[in-house]
Amino acid sequence: MIALDTHVVAWLHAGELRRIPATVRTRLNNEEIGISPMVLLELEYLYATERLTLPADSLFADLEQTIGLKLLIEPFSGIVRESLKLTWTRDPFDRLIAGHALTGHHDLATKDRTIRRHCKRAFWA
Repeated sequence: MIALDTHVVAWLHAGELRRIPATVRTRLNNEEIGISPMVLLELEYLYATERLTLPADSLFADLEQTIGLKLLIEPFSGIVRESLKLTWTRDPFDRLIAGHALTGHHDLATKDRTIRRHCKRAFWA
């Protein structure tokens, strides 16, 4: 299972596939994909600040139906405990999204260089 970072979800929904490297798109097409519930919260934040045009639930429902996007479920307490170790960022979204990927043993598709530099499961090519 591949976990997706928030920007990847937004690009997939907007049809901006050119922003995602071909090697990453190949993996997304050939493996199951999912998101942390924290991605939903960040998408809703982006909607509330008018950086997205759809609320998170609608965006997720569209991608669930069209590409089979799943919601990743791991115990929240384990995700938080893993996230406490991620002192390389103060961004709570990044900490919990990376912590979720690590807890669930999911590879994390992200363009974010900081996450890739510090999270052993993160990739972008």
